[in-house]
Amino acid sequence: SGSVINVPLFSLRASAPPLPVEPPAFGWRPPRLPFTGRTLIAANVGGCLVPIFFSLYLVRHHPIGLYPIVLATFVVTAISYWLSRPVPGIGIGMPILIAPVTAAFVAFLLGEEHRAPLAYISGSVGVLLGADCLRLGDIQKMGVPVASIGGAGTFDGIFMTGLVAVLLS
Repeated sequence: SGSVINVPLFSLRASAPPLPVEPPAFGWRPPRLPFTGRTLIAANVGGCLVPIFFSLYLVRHHPIGLYPIVLATFVVTAISYWLSRPVPGIGIGMPILIAPVTAAFVAFLLGEEHRAPLAYISGSVGVLLGADCLRLGDIQKMGVPVASIGGAGTFDGIFMTGLVAVLLS
């Protein structure tokens, strides 16, 4: 799985971290990097790059049309932004089934025979835009040394979107 591999993209000036967050009592957590006043923004391979490349593959191999893709992705992006929140020590998180259910619903309305690819594209790209890219301002305020687009907080939602898209096919 590519979920532990991050590709550095750029860094942002960030504010000092809030009070230290204790890791959960269960599970292993990697050691925390020291905060230097900047946050490195990275793309998670399993939660960002693979879904983007697979979405591009689906766009190329299914005649969905630009209008349904843009509209469905906009709806999932808006819902993802509205329901995502910064979670100290984790990143940006959102309820796990919101994006898949929203993407499936919109794809059912707009996708005709291409419901499954439209659900996957709008769900995965919508989460990456709404819960990660549009939340960069919140990430700057969290005081973390590294933030991963498609990382821990949104990876599960993107994975579930893929499962729901398969169920639509």
